[in-house]
Amino acid sequence: MELKATSLGKHLAQHPYNRVRLLTAGVEVSGEKHEYLIPFNQLLAIQCKRGLVWGELEFMLPEEKVVRLHGTEWQETQRFYHHLMNSWQSWSIEMSAVSARVLNDVVQTLQHAEQQDKWLKRSELAELHAAIHQAFDALPLPEARLSEFDNCRDNYHFCQQWLQHGETQLAERNSAWTAQMLEQYQAFFNTVETTPLNPSQARAVVNGEDTLLVLAGAGSGKTSVLVARVGWLLMRKLATPEHILLLAFGHQAAAEMNERIQARLNTEDVAARTFHSLALHIIQQASNKAPTISRLETDSVYRRALLIDTWRQQCSEKKSYANGWRQWLNDELGWAVDEKDFWKDEPLAQRLASRLERWLGLMRMHGGTQAAMIASAPETIREQFTKRIKLMTPILKVWKNTLKEQGAIDFSGLIHQAVNILDKGRFISPWRYILVDEFQDISPQRALLLSALRKQNRQTTLFSVGDDWQAIYRFSGAEMTLTTAFHHHFGEGDRCVLDTTYRFNDRIGDIANKFVQKNPHQLNKPLNSLTKGNKKAISLLPDDQLESLLNKISGYANADERILLLARYHHLKPPILDRAKTRWPKMKLDFMTIHASKGQQADYVILLGLHKGKEGFPAVARESVMEEGLLPPPEDFPDAEERRLAYVALTRAKQQVWMLYDQQSPSVFVDEFKRLGVPVLRKP
Repeated sequence: MELKATSLGKHLAQHPYNRVRLLTAGVEVSGEKHEYLIPFNQLLAIQCKRGLVWGELEFMLPEEKVVRLHGTEWQETQRFYHHLMNSWQSWSIEMSAVSARVLNDVVQTLQHAEQQDKWLKRSELAELHAAIHQAFDALPLPEARLSEFDNCRDNYHFCQQWLQHGETQLAERNSAWTAQMLEQYQAFFNTVETTPLNPSQARAVVNGEDTLLVLAGAGSGKTSVLVARVGWLLMRKLATPEHILLLAFGHQAAAEMNERIQARLNTEDVAARTFHSLALHIIQQASNKAPTISRLETDSVYRRALLIDTWRQQCSEKKSYANGWRQWLNDELGWAVDEKDFWKDEPLAQRLASRLERWLGLMRMHGGTQAAMIASAPETIREQFTKRIKLMTPILKVWKNTLKEQGAIDFSGLIHQAVNILDKGRFISPWRYILVDEFQDISPQRALLLSALRKQNRQTTLFSVGDDWQAIYRFSGAEMTLTTAFHHHFGEGDRCVLDTTYRFNDRIGDIANKFVQKNPHQLNKPLNSLTKGNKKAISLLPDDQLESLLNKISGYANADERILLLARYHHLKPPILDRAKTRWPKMKLDFMTIHASKGQQADYVILLGLHKGKEGFPAVARESVMEEGLLPPPEDFPDAEERRLAYVALTRAKQQVWMLYDQQSPSVFVDEFKRLGVPVLRKP
C-alpha cells in the first residue's frame, strides 16, 4: 500500500518526499531524487495532520529527527495512516514480547548481583552497565518506546535506575550488605584482635573493592585491620593462604606483623614480607637460584670505603673531574675546600661519604641510563644536573662492576630485576590479595612492582593501609602522591577511613590535626579521640626549662610510663640525658629522632629544637641538585614534609606533649601553634 502527493500538492509543497510506501516492517518515503527507508525498529511516533487543503504525515526518529510527507489528499492520507498504524502497532506488540524477555533476563542478572552474599565491586558495576547496554542493543523496539508497554515498563525503569544512579545503588547495596556482615560476624570482629574492632575498622575489613585505600591516622589500629583482613579472607574462604601477599617496609615491621597473625589467627601459613624479600623470591623462582645480596648493602664500612676510594682515585687522576667536584662542593654545598689535593682531606671525605651513598642510592633506584635520568630532571636544573650526573657516573660504574665481580645484586637491582621478570612473564603471580602496610612510604619503584604483579592477574585486589599525614620519607624516594592520588595510579576503587585513635586525647588530636591540614595537599579525614584532654595536654615551653620539666615529671610519672624526647637530628640529644639514669633512676626516659619514632608511642612526649636556622625545625631546605633531579617533586606548600614530621612527633604521645622552643629565635611553627590556641608556659 502506498500514498502519493497530488500533482498540485507536489508542485506547491516543493518537498523532497512525495510518496510513502508501506513495507513488511517499515515504510519507504521517496521523491524524484531522494529515498528514505524507515524500519519500524527506528520509528518512534507517527503523526497525521491536516493542512488548509492537503494532508501531512510526520515520522519521528531518534535524535529528534523528523521526516515529513506533504501534499497528499486528506482522505487518502487518513486511510493510509490508519492502515499504517494498525500494521506498526501490531508489529510493536509482537516485538514488545521479545523485548520483555530480553529485559527480564538482564533484570534477573541485576537482581542476582544485588542478592549475592559478597561485596559488589565497581568493576562489577561496570560489567552490569555493559550488560544493560548490550541488552538494549539487542531490543527490536527503540529504547525510547519501552515505557509505552506494560510488559516492558517496570523492567526498563529498573535498568535505567542502575544506569543513571549506579554509584548510589552500589553504595546503598554495599552499605546494607556490610551492616549484615557486621551483625552476622560480630563474634569474629569482637575476638579477632585483643580488643573488639570498631565499626570503621570492621567496614574496612569487609570492603571488597579491587583497589582500596584505608586511611589510618596515628593510633587508629591499622595493624589490627590488616590482621583482621587476613582472618576475614581465610574465614570467608575468599582466599587460601597461598593467595595472600602481605607486604611491610622493614624486617622489624614484617616480624611484628607475623607475630600478630600467628597469635591472633593461629596460622603460620600467611607471612608478611618486605618488598626486597618479595623481589628476592620472584627472582629465585624465575631462575631456580637465589641471588646473592652484595656486601655493599650489608657492610657500611666496606661500602663507604669503596665510594671514597673511587672518588679519590678519579680526583687524583683527572684534573677536570677534581675541578668539577671542587666547584660542586664550594658553590652548591657551601663547603670550604682547599685548592690543592682537597680529596686527601679525611674529615671532608668522611663528610662526603654519606652524600655519595645517598646520591648513588637515588641513581640506582631510578634505574635508568644517564640520558634517562637527565631527561626526567626538571628543565630548570637540567644543565647543572647533567654536570653532577657526569661526576657521579664513574662511581656508579665502579659500583656496578663490583656487583658483577661479586656475582651479587643490590637492593635496587632486586626490585628492578623482579619487575623485569614479571613483565616478561617468567614468573606468574599466585597472589590474588595483596595487602600493603605503611603505604604512604611507597616509592615509584615499589609501586611498579605492585603494578607488575597485578598485571599478571587482573583479579588481584590491592588493600593498602597508610596515612598521608605521616608521609615523612621523601628523602629516601617515597612519593606521597601515590597515596593522595591513589586511584589515579592504581585504578578505580574505594577509600575507607579509620576514624578513631586509641592513642592520644582529643586536645592533642585537635591541635595536631589542624596543624597538618593547613597543607591543602593533605587528604581531609576525621580522627576522633576516645579520651578527653585539658588545655595543657599540649603546650609550649622555653627550651631552658628542660631540666625543670623532667624534675616535675619525675614527681608523678609511674615507673612503667614512658617519657620520649624527640628531636629533628640525633646530635641534638640533650647532654642532661647522659646522667639521667642516676638523676631520675625510676623514670623510663628515651631519646630518638622524630623519623626513628615513627610507629612508637609514649605516655609523655617532649619535642626539642623548635628554633630557626641551621639545625632548626622546620629544617632549612638543603637539597642539592641531585635530590631535585632524582626525588619526586615536593608539594607547593611551605615546609610540607616538616609539618608532617611535627605531626608525627605530637601524635606519639598518649597523655601530654611539651614543645620546647628557643625564646630568642623561635621556629616559625611556634607562632602557628600559638594561633591554634596552644598555651605558652613560662615554667612546667
